[in-house]
Amino acid sequence: MATDTLVARFLRELSALAPLAVWAHGSLAGGDYQEGRSDLDLIAVLPGPVGPRQAWRVAVAHRRLRAEPLAGKLHCSYFAPDTLSDPDRSHLTWAHGGLMRRPVTPVTRRELHDFGLVLHGEAPAGLLPPVSDRQLGDFVVRDQRDFWRPAVRRSRLWRQDVWVDLGLLTFARATVTLRDGKLLSKREALDELSALGAPEEVVADIARRRYEDPTPAGDAWLARRAGLTRAYLGPAIDALVTEYG
Repeated sequence: MATDTLVARFLRELSALAPLAVWAHGSLAGGDYQEGRSDLDLIAVLPGPVGPRQAWRVAVAHRRLRAEPLAGKLHCSYFAPDTLSDPDRSHLTWAHGGLMRRPVTPVTRRELHDFGLVLHGEAPAGLLPPVSDRQLGDFVVRDQRDFWRPAVRRSRLWRQDVWVDLGLLTFARATVTLRDGKLLSKREALDELSALGAPEEVVADIARRRYEDPTPAGDAWLARRAGLTRAYLGPAIDALVTEYG
């Protein structure tokens, strides 16, 4: 499988940095990975501070992978042991073909503890502080309120597959996390969307694009899908935030 080849090559390239651990989260760890469609979401713990020299070596390691199939879908954040405890701290991250800095969220941290896949070294429980239910819930509410609710107002975004898919699936996952304290896979979130009253046409569209090979959509459907999604998601987020905020 191309994924196994890419991960093995990545671990070889990263060995020069002597990582203490490399973990997978997201779809690869959660059992809903779709090769060629899902991202490869990884975390590496390096033995010391991640300064300019380490950042350069990380960039070189990733650029050596460019010819590998699926390399563009491999994203990895880099921790040092003394930066593991703060979920608001930004970490060096390779994503979308370049370096950036972004936090490793409480959702990702809980995923790592609940079902993280150990690719190298120590398990998450040995290095990563646990995430309390309060921390997880506060983050989920804040993410829905401060990121997704304002995004619903930006109509042009919702003609894009990625916004429709992530917006609805993240909402379903947030709802179950706040209601039941559970983390869902994307496949489970699709089932939950129907139970939450999301537009069935849109839920079916997401399922086709994720698990089948549909024909490209026309402008009329993209416009209708955007309208249905925004009309549902805005009030749904408002109600969730009111209940749990």
